[in-house]
Amino acid sequence: MTGTGVKPMQKPNQFWSAVVLGVLLAVGLWLGGVQVKEAVAIWKKADRVVSVKGLSEREVKVDLVLWPLTYTVSARTLDELYEQLRGSEEKIRSFLVRHGFDEAEMTSVSPTVTDRWENYYGDNPPAERYTAQGVVLLRTNKVDLAKETMPKVDELVREGVLIYRSWEHQPQFIFTRLNDIKPDMIAEATREARKAAMQFAQDSGSRVGKIRTASQGYFSIEDLDAYTPEIKRVRVVTTIEYYLED
Repeated sequence: MTGTGVKPMQKPNQFWSAVVLGVLLAVGLWLGGVQVKEAVAIWKKADRVVSVKGLSEREVKVDLVLWPLTYTVSARTLDELYEQLRGSEEKIRSFLVRHGFDEAEMTSVSPTVTDRWENYYGDNPPAERYTAQGVVLLRTNKVDLAKETMPKVDELVREGVLIYRSWEHQPQFIFTRLNDIKPDMIAEATREARKAAMQFAQDSGSRVGKIRTASQGYFSIEDLDAYTPEIKRVRVVTTIEYYLED
Protein backbone atom coordinates (compact mmCIF):
# COMPACT_ATOMS: atom_id res chain seq x y z
CA MET A 1 0.00 0.00 0.00
CA THR A 2 1.53 3.37 -1.03
CA GLY A 3 1.26 6.93 0.37
CA THR A 4 1.48 6.05 4.06
CA GLY A 5 2.91 9.60 4.84
CA VAL A 6 5.84 8.23 6.88
CA LYS A 7 9.25 9.93 6.00
CA PRO A 8 12.24 7.66 5.67
CA MET A 9 14.86 7.99 8.43
CA GLN A 10 18.03 10.00 7.57
CA LYS A 11 21.02 7.79 6.99
CA PRO A 12 23.92 8.07 9.47
CA ASN A 13 26.45 8.69 6.62
CA GLN A 14 24.59 11.78 5.53
CA PHE A 15 24.61 13.13 9.07
CA TRP A 16 28.37 12.77 9.50
CA SER A 17 29.01 14.22 6.03
CA ALA A 18 27.11 17.33 7.05
CA VAL A 19 29.13 17.57 10.27
CA VAL A 20 32.46 17.27 8.42
CA LEU A 21 31.36 19.82 5.85
CA GLY A 22 30.44 22.26 8.59
CA VAL A 23 33.80 21.80 10.32
CA LEU A 24 35.71 22.31 7.08
CA LEU A 25 33.71 25.42 6.32
CA ALA A 26 34.47 26.84 9.76
CA VAL A 27 38.21 26.10 9.42
CA GLY A 28 38.24 27.65 5.97
CA LEU A 29 36.63 30.82 7.24
CA TRP A 30 39.13 31.01 10.10
CA LEU A 31 42.14 30.52 7.78
CA GLY A 32 40.73 33.06 5.38
CA GLY A 33 40.44 35.60 8.17
CA VAL A 34 44.06 34.97 9.24
CA GLN A 35 45.32 35.39 5.69
CA VAL A 36 43.38 38.58 5.19
CA LYS A 37 44.81 39.93 8.44
CA GLU A 38 48.36 39.04 7.36
CA ALA A 39 47.76 40.53 3.91
CA VAL A 40 46.59 43.79 5.47
CA ALA A 41 49.66 43.85 7.71
CA ILE A 42 51.96 43.25 4.76
CA TRP A 43 50.19 45.91 2.72
CA LYS A 44 50.56 48.43 5.52
CA LYS A 45 54.21 47.51 5.94
CA ALA A 46 54.89 47.78 2.22
CA ASP A 47 53.44 51.27 2.27
CA ARG A 48 56.06 52.41 4.79
CA VAL A 49 59.41 52.49 3.05
CA VAL A 50 62.22 54.99 2.61
CA SER A 51 64.47 55.19 -0.45
CA VAL A 52 68.00 56.48 0.17
CA LYS A 53 71.26 56.78 -1.76
CA GLY A 54 74.77 56.07 -0.54
CA LEU A 55 77.88 57.54 -2.17
CA SER A 56 81.43 56.22 -2.16
CA GLU A 57 84.16 58.32 -3.76
CA ARG A 58 87.92 57.89 -3.95
CA GLU A 59 90.94 59.46 -5.59
CA VAL A 60 93.31 56.93 -7.12
CA LYS A 61 96.52 57.08 -9.10
CA VAL A 62 96.57 55.49 -12.55
CA ASP A 63 98.82 52.53 -13.21
CA LEU A 64 99.02 52.55 -17.02
CA VAL A 65 99.94 55.18 -19.61
CA LEU A 66 99.37 54.91 -23.36
CA TRP A 67 101.44 57.57 -25.12
CA PRO A 68 101.22 57.64 -28.92
CA LEU A 69 104.01 59.69 -30.50
CA THR A 70 102.72 60.58 -33.97
CA TYR A 71 105.07 61.89 -36.64
CA THR A 72 104.83 62.85 -40.31
CA VAL A 73 107.27 62.70 -43.23
CA SER A 74 107.14 63.64 -46.92
CA ALA A 75 109.22 62.65 -49.95
CA ARG A 76 109.31 62.56 -53.74
CA THR A 77 109.45 58.77 -54.01
CA LEU A 78 108.18 55.87 -51.96
CA ASP A 79 111.72 54.66 -51.30
CA GLU A 80 112.66 58.04 -49.84
CA LEU A 81 109.42 58.09 -47.86
CA TYR A 82 110.02 54.80 -46.13
CA GLU A 83 113.62 55.75 -45.45
CA GLN A 84 112.42 58.86 -43.64
CA LEU A 85 109.80 56.85 -41.75
CA ARG A 86 112.46 54.45 -40.54
CA GLY A 87 114.78 57.29 -39.51
CA SER A 88 112.08 59.16 -37.54
CA GLU A 89 110.98 55.97 -35.78
CA GLU A 90 114.55 55.20 -34.71
CA LYS A 91 114.97 58.70 -33.30
CA ILE A 92 111.72 58.40 -31.31
CA ARG A 93 112.73 55.03 -29.90
CA SER A 94 116.17 56.38 -28.94
CA PHE A 95 114.52 59.37 -27.27
CA LEU A 96 112.33 57.10 -25.13
CA VAL A 97 115.20 54.78 -24.19
CA ARG A 98 117.33 57.80 -23.28
CA HIS A 99 114.64 58.91 -20.82
CA GLY A 100 114.35 55.57 -19.06
CA PHE A 101 111.86 53.42 -21.00
CA ASP A 102 112.41 49.93 -22.35
CA GLU A 103 112.17 48.80 -25.98
CA ALA A 104 109.66 46.16 -24.87
CA GLU A 105 107.26 48.98 -23.92
CA MET A 106 107.20 50.34 -27.50
CA THR A 107 105.22 49.22 -30.53
CA SER A 108 104.98 50.70 -34.02
CA VAL A 109 101.72 51.29 -35.86
CA SER A 110 101.60 50.79 -39.63
CA PRO A 111 102.02 54.19 -41.32
CA THR A 112 99.30 55.88 -43.35
CA VAL A 113 100.58 56.94 -46.79
CA THR A 114 98.96 59.63 -48.96
CA ASP A 115 99.63 60.37 -52.64
CA ARG A 116 99.30 64.13 -52.93
CA TRP A 117 99.13 63.97 -56.72
CA GLU A 118 96.09 61.70 -56.74
CA ASN A 119 93.54 64.48 -56.34
CA TYR A 120 95.64 67.43 -57.52
CA TYR A 121 94.27 69.35 -60.49
CA GLY A 122 96.70 72.27 -60.74
CA ASP A 123 99.47 72.80 -63.27
CA ASN A 124 102.31 72.59 -60.74
CA PRO A 125 101.94 69.54 -58.49
CA PRO A 126 103.87 69.54 -55.20
CA ALA A 127 107.47 68.39 -55.52
CA GLU A 128 107.12 65.97 -52.62
CA ARG A 129 104.45 63.63 -53.94
CA TYR A 130 104.03 61.36 -50.90
CA THR A 131 103.32 62.03 -47.24
CA ALA A 132 103.04 59.52 -44.43
CA GLN A 133 102.01 59.48 -40.81
CA GLY A 134 103.46 56.97 -38.37
CA VAL A 135 102.96 56.23 -34.69
CA VAL A 136 105.24 54.82 -32.01
CA LEU A 137 103.06 53.74 -29.09
CA LEU A 138 104.55 53.68 -25.59
CA ARG A 139 102.64 51.43 -23.20
CA THR A 140 104.11 51.74 -19.72
CA ASN A 141 103.32 51.59 -16.02
CA LYS A 142 106.02 54.19 -15.30
CA VAL A 143 103.40 56.86 -14.82
CA ASP A 144 105.51 59.57 -13.20
CA LEU A 145 108.33 59.10 -15.70
CA ALA A 146 105.93 59.33 -18.64
CA LYS A 147 104.42 62.58 -17.40
CA GLU A 148 107.88 63.98 -16.74
CA THR A 149 109.08 63.06 -20.24
CA MET A 150 106.11 64.38 -22.25
CA PRO A 151 107.16 68.06 -22.13
CA LYS A 152 110.61 67.09 -23.42
CA VAL A 153 109.29 65.89 -26.78
CA ASP A 154 110.65 69.10 -28.34
CA GLU A 155 114.03 67.38 -28.29
CA LEU A 156 112.75 65.29 -31.20
CA VAL A 157 111.81 68.40 -33.16
CA ARG A 158 115.39 69.65 -32.83
CA GLU A 159 116.52 66.30 -34.27
CA GLY A 160 114.36 66.80 -37.35
CA VAL A 161 111.34 64.71 -36.33
CA LEU A 162 108.07 66.38 -37.24
CA ILE A 163 105.81 65.51 -34.31
CA TYR A 164 102.12 65.70 -35.16
CA ARG A 165 99.70 66.59 -32.39
CA SER A 166 96.06 65.59 -32.84
CA TRP A 167 92.96 64.84 -30.79
CA GLU A 168 92.95 61.36 -32.23
CA HIS A 169 96.32 60.46 -30.73
CA GLN A 170 96.22 61.84 -27.20
CA PRO A 171 98.02 60.27 -24.22
CA GLN A 172 95.73 58.13 -22.09
CA PHE A 173 96.11 57.69 -18.33
CA ILE A 174 94.30 54.52 -17.29
CA PHE A 175 93.36 53.03 -13.92
CA THR A 176 93.14 49.23 -14.29
CA ARG A 177 92.71 48.11 -10.66
CA LEU A 178 89.02 48.92 -10.26
CA ASN A 179 88.17 45.36 -9.21
CA ASP A 180 90.57 45.70 -6.27
CA ILE A 181 88.61 48.56 -4.72
CA LYS A 182 85.07 47.65 -5.78
CA PRO A 183 84.10 45.57 -2.69
CA ASP A 184 85.19 48.23 -0.19
CA MET A 185 83.49 51.02 -2.14
CA ILE A 186 80.21 49.11 -2.40
CA ALA A 187 80.32 48.39 1.34
CA GLU A 188 81.00 52.06 2.07
CA ALA A 189 78.13 53.21 -0.18
CA THR A 190 75.80 50.75 1.57
CA ARG A 191 76.82 52.05 4.99
CA GLU A 192 76.23 55.63 3.89
CA ALA A 193 72.78 54.70 2.59
CA ARG A 194 71.86 53.08 5.90
CA LYS A 195 73.04 56.17 7.80
CA ALA A 196 70.70 58.29 5.72
CA ALA A 197 67.83 55.86 6.32
CA MET A 198 68.45 55.84 10.07
CA GLN A 199 68.45 59.64 10.18
CA PHE A 200 65.15 59.72 8.29
CA ALA A 201 63.65 57.09 10.59
CA GLN A 202 64.79 58.98 13.67
CA ASP A 203 63.21 62.19 12.40
CA SER A 204 59.93 60.40 11.69
CA GLY A 205 59.81 58.41 14.94
CA SER A 206 60.37 55.05 13.26
CA ARG A 207 63.00 52.34 13.05
CA VAL A 208 64.83 51.03 9.99
CA GLY A 209 63.75 47.52 9.08
CA LYS A 210 64.92 45.09 6.43
CA ILE A 211 66.00 45.99 2.91
CA ARG A 212 63.15 45.99 0.43
CA THR A 213 65.15 46.60 -2.77
CA ALA A 214 68.74 47.52 -3.57
CA SER A 215 70.46 48.58 -6.77
CA GLN A 216 74.09 49.35 -7.40
CA GLY A 217 74.93 52.15 -9.80
CA TYR A 218 77.72 52.16 -12.36
CA PHE A 219 81.27 52.97 -11.36
CA SER A 220 82.51 56.16 -12.97
CA ILE A 221 86.18 57.07 -13.45
CA GLU A 222 87.03 60.68 -14.31
CA ASP A 223 90.06 62.94 -14.28
CA LEU A 224 90.49 64.80 -11.03
CA ASP A 225 91.07 67.94 -13.11
CA ALA A 226 92.55 68.99 -16.45
CA TYR A 227 96.06 69.33 -15.02
CA THR A 228 96.53 66.02 -13.21
CA PRO A 229 95.33 63.25 -15.57
CA GLU A 230 97.32 60.72 -13.55
CA ILE A 231 94.86 61.11 -10.66
CA LYS A 232 91.32 59.79 -11.17
CA ARG A 233 88.14 60.19 -9.18
CA VAL A 234 86.19 56.94 -8.80
CA ARG A 235 82.52 57.16 -7.77
CA VAL A 236 79.64 54.75 -7.19
CA VAL A 237 76.11 55.41 -5.91
CA THR A 238 73.95 52.70 -4.31
CA THR A 239 70.16 53.09 -4.05
CA ILE A 240 68.42 51.11 -1.28
CA GLU A 241 64.82 50.94 -0.06
CA TYR A 242 64.29 50.08 3.62
CA TYR A 243 61.10 49.15 5.43
CA LEU A 244 60.17 51.48 8.28
CA GLU A 245 58.88 49.95 11.52
CA ASP A 246 57.25 51.42 14.62
